[in-house]
Amino acid sequence: MDSAPPLPASVTEVVHGETTYYIVGTAHVSQRSVDEVRAVIAQLEPDVVCVELDQARYDALTKDSAFRDLDVFKVVREGKGLYLLAHLALSSYQRRIGAQLGVKPGAELLAAAETAKAKGIPVALIDRDINTTLRRTWRNLGLWKRSQLLASLFVGWEDEDDDKTKGKGKPAKAADRSIGEQIEELKEPEALSEMLAKLGKKVPEIKGPLIDERDQYLASKLVEAGAGHKRVVAVVGAAHVPGMVPQIGKELDRAALDRIPPPSLVWTIIKWLIPILFIAALIYGWRWSNNSSFAELMLAWILPTSIGAGGLTLLAGGSPFSVLSALLVAPIAAIHPLLGTGMVVGVVEAWRRKPSVADCERLPDDIQSLKGFWRNPVTRILLIAVASGIGTATGFWVGVGWVASLL
Repeated sequence: MDSAPPLPASVTEVVHGETTYYIVGTAHVSQRSVDEVRAVIAQLEPDVVCVELDQARYDALTKDSAFRDLDVFKVVREGKGLYLLAHLALSSYQRRIGAQLGVKPGAELLAAAETAKAKGIPVALIDRDINTTLRRTWRNLGLWKRSQLLASLFVGWEDEDDDKTKGKGKPAKAADRSIGEQIEELKEPEALSEMLAKLGKKVPEIKGPLIDERDQYLASKLVEAGAGHKRVVAVVGAAHVPGMVPQIGKELDRAALDRIPPPSLVWTIIKWLIPILFIAALIYGWRWSNNSSFAELMLAWILPTSIGAGGLTLLAGGSPFSVLSALLVAPIAAIHPLLGTGMVVGVVEAWRRKPSVADCERLPDDIQSLKGFWRNPVTRILLIAVASGIGTATGFWVGVGWVASLL
């Protein structure tokens, strides 16, 4: 009788108790990973197949209408426009890479679930909720890091027409093969170790919640799903394998990793202290300063704040109603920690554009280019809301300097 063929090099075997775990390290935009996942499941016929997905990501892979229920009004009212923009920009980056390789991002995870179901094998979703991961990552970043992250994602965009122009005279297959080879190389242990070390050194605020915490979470859920079974296959991104293996069998408080940490006490104090000090300075100038009148002080505060908010709202493509809202709301929002200009402007713009279900469903295609990002009403509303907030903050600090010069 012939022995079974060897498993691919991407498979790491771990024995814990009575269960053997076969962890397949994949690249999320790799056809080779798709083929390996199918082959491993077919060869091992495990009791359970675990995939690096949560319910939301699984739905996004299996449903064409993943964005159908997106509530833009709710997003802007809760001040989550910048957070959602980062999410969409990251998603578009993955889709662009996948489009170049002809592989949908997460195709190997979907292949694992489909292969398991076809064989009657239970499928376990073992990843942490994507919104929790993103919110913990976002909360871990300061304003400067958030700006850098968004800039790096948006700068990577190229217009479709530019792509066609740049691609003339160059064999597409050769370019695709080069990208594909680089992606496959990242699955190698040495390359992975180097990449993760660089990531941890450069942006530890991102690596912690995005990689390290999920390594622990995935390992814990994997052991839970494998309890009472002999053979379990887990399909996860290759970057998670080195961190998962030593965590298998360790106790973990998953509830702690599911909580969204509140804003730091220092940031909360600063958020309230700056407006209080500014208002105190205005009162001081009004009552005791002989250099300027109360009207001059108010003008020095209101004028730059309103112009900053209205100007950036206009540049972002806001309607006249949105620009007017920014002009009126910005001075108040600048000194009110619980009110954001973007919240008001975003709601006004959403009321004016009235994004439809079709607009939401078109998001996965539109966010792959700057032209589409600008054209889609959903992302346009988010851009305008964020721009108005940035304009308010910029104008307010100009106003602070102006008021200080008059005292």
